[in-house]
Amino acid sequence: MGTTVEPQLTIQRIGQISVPVKDLVRASQFYSEVLGLRMWLEVPGMCFFDCGGIRLMLATAEDPEFDHRASILYYQVTDLDAMYATLVAHEVRILKAPHRIADMTAYELWMTFFRDSEDNVLALMCERPKT
Repeated sequence: MGTTVEPQLTIQRIGQISVPVKDLVRASQFYSEVLGLRMWLEVPGMCFFDCGGIRLMLATAEDPEFDHRASILYYQVTDLDAMYATLVAHEVRILKAPHRIADMTAYELWMTFFRDSEDNVLALMCERPKT
């Protein structure tokens, strides 16, 4: 039998995600100009973007233990084809073109995978209504 966690001690939501970068200026330009995220705050060594109410922090590693690639982040979009065209126009390194991942009950799940300016793997995902 599991133990019950006190309500005040449960995780509510993700508040911030950190993406380690080598070149903060280059990465900031990629995330704002290519991915279209709105910069929220910039301080020495870090910049923050608003990603649907979750802070996305780009930062250079302060210690060697934090100097690694990011986890794969899946950004949800409404128009995968338009976003893919934007990636191609900016000569982003595409790993996999848009393709159907799963046929769900009410929609089809589509994704594309690519690398950001810092060589992190990212994905765009789209829930396309069935026609």
